Amino acid sequence: MPYNINHIHLKSDDPEKSANWWVSAFNFTILSDATRDSGDRFIRCQSEGGLIVNISGARTGENMGQGNSDAHWGLEHFGFDSENLEADIERLEALGAKLVDGPRGDGPRICFLACPDDVRIELIQQ
Repeated sequence: MPYNINHIHLKSDDPEKSANWWVSAFNFTILSDATRDSGDRFIRCQSEGGLIVNISGARTGENMGQGNSDAHWGLEHFGFDSENLEADIERLEALGAKLVDGPRGDGPRICFLACPDDVRIELIQQ
């Protein structure tokens, strides 16, 4: 059996606001929205390509560490294809993202943006 990526999970102090940002920024669809027995609001989203992205708040009594959208060890970012890097940068900045690196590159051109909840994304234009 192949090991497929089941989902990406983002934590947010305002899951609804965060989920709506991803809907606006990348055409995500909200599949479900509920408060779990553990006290956290849990919103299940799906990208146009089928990737599941879960967004939830803190569980009851859970202390969350500070986020970091800088380059760092461990899970560092996830990437999205772009047909027009500059147009996507402008569109995402208007939604509150911040360009932190690039654009750069001759083959594929790339850039990195800091998005809400300290999530780092990469845009890749082939």
